[in-house]
Amino acid sequence: ARRIGLIGITNLLISLSGLILLPILTKTLPIEEYGTYIQVTVTIGLVPAVVMLGLPYTMVRFLAGARSREEIQEGYYSIVGITVVTAGLASLALFILAEPIAAALFDNRVAITRILAAIVFLECMNGLQYNYFRTFQQIKRYSSLTFFKTCLQLILVCTLVLAGYGILGATIGLLVTDVVLLIIMSILIVSEIGVAVPKFRHLREYLSFGLPTVPGNLSSWVVNSSDRYVIALFLGTAYVGYYSPGYTLGNMVNMFIAPLSFMLPAVLSKHYDDGNLNDVKTVLSYSMKYFLALAIPSVVGLSLLSKPLLTILSTPEIAAQGYLITPFLALAGLLFGLYAIITQILVLEKKTTITGTIWIVAAVLNLGLNIIFVPRIGIVGAAATTLFVYSLAFILSAYYSFKYLVFPVDVSFILKCLVAATIMGVVVVIGGAQISGGLLGIILLVGISALIYGAGLFILRGFKKEEIRFFRGLLRV
Repeated sequence: ARRIGLIGITNLLISLSGLILLPILTKTLPIEEYGTYIQVTVTIGLVPAVVMLGLPYTMVRFLAGARSREEIQEGYYSIVGITVVTAGLASLALFILAEPIAAALFDNRVAITRILAAIVFLECMNGLQYNYFRTFQQIKRYSSLTFFKTCLQLILVCTLVLAGYGILGATIGLLVTDVVLLIIMSILIVSEIGVAVPKFRHLREYLSFGLPTVPGNLSSWVVNSSDRYVIALFLGTAYVGYYSPGYTLGNMVNMFIAPLSFMLPAVLSKHYDDGNLNDVKTVLSYSMKYFLALAIPSVVGLSLLSKPLLTILSTPEIAAQGYLITPFLALAGLLFGLYAIITQILVLEKKTTITGTIWIVAAVLNLGLNIIFVPRIGIVGAAATTLFVYSLAFILSAYYSFKYLVFPVDVSFILKCLVAATIMGVVVVIGGAQISGGLLGIILLVGISALIYGAGLFILRGFKKEEIRFFRGLLRV
């Protein structure tokens, strides 16, 4: 619980840094340049998801229980060797084809595209090294490095943009951050396990586990990010700029599932491999309970406060165009969190082909529906499509996962959360009409609403006495 709490705090700080960066970019850059920056970040998410062949997740699944230094060296450097080749080829292709890619996706900014080629390679290598710390549950080190990356990236991007270097400066800031992190993490890992030449003894086993996740990763990217490409193609990069802030705000719900997604694979794998199925069920059950306790009120609050928050964090024009995006994405984030917890069962059973198939179906529907609805009803159509496919992914994952393992779901607790969140929502609506505008007023309203939600959940006895005692003891440690 302390490890999950540490990751949770880290993700909260990361989310806040995103909110700091948002007004600087939207208020400083032209809307077309901001849209191009979003396209860059979307592409950074795409390429590693494909070219890394699912190997970061493979590392977590197969090396979490490794004991000997030789076993760790063989597994880690085998995965590094494969990634260097695949990521290098992808980055080289992106660099060579920079001109046509820039014309299609990046508003003819060839220099940006070539810098992006280098960033993609570094992101692949850094992603692999982050997963090393995740695999061996070095949570303090992982959290420190993640927070350092966020701060450095924020400082560099903001400084270069405010200095007048625009989208080029922002992209260079991303590149420099990745270089610094690669050097630091390489030194830490080499000092711990040394250097070894891999023999690739388990290559077939690694790839048989990792490759089926690639269609799922690609499809997940299509669901998460391809809407930006479709919007750019049909409506222009300016509408990507209108869409993204509302998407970012609604996507904040995902910060609650991030620590669980990080911790659960390694923790559950050890319990499952040791035959402790009751422990697996307990961890899954409580993970869902505490995720929903935070996610449900967040969906309500973000949905009701979307327009005033976007007005403060971006521009009135962006808020007017994009505030309806937030409710769709907030609810989609809640469903994705439930999916991320339930699908751990399929990972434990090594049924990654099922998750891959689910996301392929979701991706095809997402892309098709976006092509149909974005030209007709604009960016709201993209948001509604995202919610629909996340709902489908959650339903299908629950259906197949519960065939292998069923864990208790506290339905009465979920109902109590909904009642408390409804009361909180009424307070937000009434309070929003009473308080004066500005960030301070919204922060005050959010704080009061959170207290009311917590009090409502306490009165409804949402938590058991032993759970309250546990967390009190946790805070005293």
